[in-house]
Amino acid sequence: MRLYLLDEHIPPAYQTQLLYHEPSLMILAIGDEGAPVRGTSDPEILHWCERNRFNLITNNRKSMPRHLDAHLAAGHHVPGIFTINLEVSMGLIIEQLILIAGASHEDEFLDQIVYVPL
Repeated sequence: MRLYLLDEHIPPAYQTQLLYHEPSLMILAIGDEGAPVRGTSDPEILHWCERNRFNLITNNRKSMPRHLDAHLAAGHHVPGIFTINLEVSMGLIIEQLILIAGASHEDEFLDQIVYVPL
């Protein structure tokens, strides 16, 4: 099962809609119980995702590639980062994240940033 962590800049409607359309998904948002607290730094979020096997969903196109490079250079890994474009239809993003969750292998996106929509 693919696990998703939504960063704090992703509107809560994404979590609601993902769970509405695919209730079997495990989705946490920054600030939820069991997830990193709001204000956690990006490098710390990557460590949390690595430890807990969550794929990060973010809209951070500027600094996340740099943080991922540093994370990997230090010998760490992440299950995958999905960078979404908030200007694209939420329905299309939700559809593609559900498709990714159901049709991909667990480590298919290991150490990668994937831009959604695909």
